[in-house]
Amino acid sequence: MQLPSIRQTNLVIFLGCCGLMAVGYFMQYMLGLEPCPLCMTQRVFIILTGVWALLAYLHSPALIGTRVYAFLVALSALIGGGFSMRQLHLQSLPAELAPTCGPSIDYMFETFPFTKALEVMLKGDGNCAEVVWTFMGISIPGWTLVAFAGLFMLGLWQLLRGYKPVTVL
Repeated sequence: MQLPSIRQTNLVIFLGCCGLMAVGYFMQYMLGLEPCPLCMTQRVFIILTGVWALLAYLHSPALIGTRVYAFLVALSALIGGGFSMRQLHLQSLPAELAPTCGPSIDYMFETFPFTKALEVMLKGDGNCAEVVWTFMGISIPGWTLVAFAGLFMLGLWQLLRGYKPVTVL
């Protein structure tokens, strides 16, 4: 059995990220689940991971470029997974220790300085501590962490695997 090419794997990573975003938008617009600041931050890193994979797919670079794109895919997935873990930590806190709920993201960006709004997005607030949906006992950031772990592993595999140049006939 032949392994998928580096290019094919990048396409799979990109399509996986598109699928994750589709699920996120479905949950937001069809199920009415409003994303919290940490959810939005995780979305940014899903998109970033997908963009790196799409660029690698379209560019189809040689060895150094392949390794650079793979590193960027793995790094963005790793950072996104860190934000998922932060949200899981907030969800595990007792109610009296959870941070207070903040205003909506739209309100923050309209009212606060950009740096303050960005700080709240990255740290999370009480809205992020609320578990609004679970599947098999795992909340949304838990499933997002699983997805980031898979994306990280694919990026790492791309980084460490052997390189075969693409031949065009």
